[in-house]
Amino acid sequence: MDYLKDLESIIKINSYTKNKSGVDKVGLIFDRWLEDIGFSTEIFQRELIGNHRHYKSPVTPSSKKLLLLGHLDTVFPPEKFEKYSEDKEWIYGPGVCDMKGGNIVALQALRELKKEKIDIKNIDILFVSDEETGSDDSKHLTAKLAKEYDYCFVYEAAGENLEVVTGRKGVGTFFIDIEGKAAHAGNCYKDGNDANLELSYKLQELVKLTDLEKGTTVNVGKIDGGIGANTISPHANMTFELRYKTQDEKNRVLKRIDEVVNTSFVNGTKANLRGGIQRDVMQTSSASLDLIRSINNITKQELKSEERGGVSDANIVSSNGVITLDGFGPFGDGDHTIHERASKDSFKSRIQLSKNLFKHFIEKSDF
Repeated sequence: MDYLKDLESIIKINSYTKNKSGVDKVGLIFDRWLEDIGFSTEIFQRELIGNHRHYKSPVTPSSKKLLLLGHLDTVFPPEKFEKYSEDKEWIYGPGVCDMKGGNIVALQALRELKKEKIDIKNIDILFVSDEETGSDDSKHLTAKLAKEYDYCFVYEAAGENLEVVTGRKGVGTFFIDIEGKAAHAGNCYKDGNDANLELSYKLQELVKLTDLEKGTTVNVGKIDGGIGANTISPHANMTFELRYKTQDEKNRVLKRIDEVVNTSFVNGTKANLRGGIQRDVMQTSSASLDLIRSINNITKQELKSEERGGVSDANIVSSNGVITLDGFGPFGDGDHTIHERASKDSFKSRIQLSKNLFKHFIEKSDF
């Protein structure tokens, strides 16, 4: 399994999102690997993060197009977690399942087609460099390029039973800054406008928006405010996150957030809202379920599916109208920890699945 040696070589390169040189070094290696099997490389230069990379195969006019989507960055800064190891069943290291391992699955499937003298066409690849920090830069590029494609396979990790992902919650991160008025807590209590008290009212109103039956959560994850015990708080702020499964829920919560921000529960306080939706919801659709049925017919096996609360760049492509399935990478767990690992057997099955689907798509120009 030479592809595991390739995986080891890129795992040992630190590609923390803010480590531009490391991310670009991994990208240059993929440039070489993919150009060797006939892809051309378009690089989107970035100053502070790694460059985004778009790999293109030849296009057959009027044919449908498939995008393979991955990311090059990982979560640990240099010297925190950079080891690679193996045992009989597992591979260990930063990115083995999230998602350098997934990128290798896509690469190896394409390599095997090339070895069989099959010309790769109508299949392109996009590797971005900032997914682990929310894709704040790349999401605009991904959304723009998505419009060129009919289908997208995303190579995040598979589920425990090798499920692919048909739906992911949307996510937004918000900040509320509250301005009050300072006053001496003993001598001039009534002269103050308590920003901390205002924050407490707003916090409770926001948390009420959670509806677990509908998959909607609002979490106030961080609060700060005030000067000291003897001073009415002149300022406070909070950071909160919204996750949702449907557009209706997004609209409901966003409307109420605006109402809460614009309501002064404590006279004399003012509030300002910052932030917004990072990645819109990826809703399970009839088209994505139809695609799974087509895949089952092609492979003569049942491909299981699931929805996840976490987000990925699949959200971006899906919300731009592309029929999208995620979770084509290997199965693994412990991602974002020093215990990250990926199953060796799942690499084999995922490579075979991708190879079969790519071959069918190249021959039939559709699924």
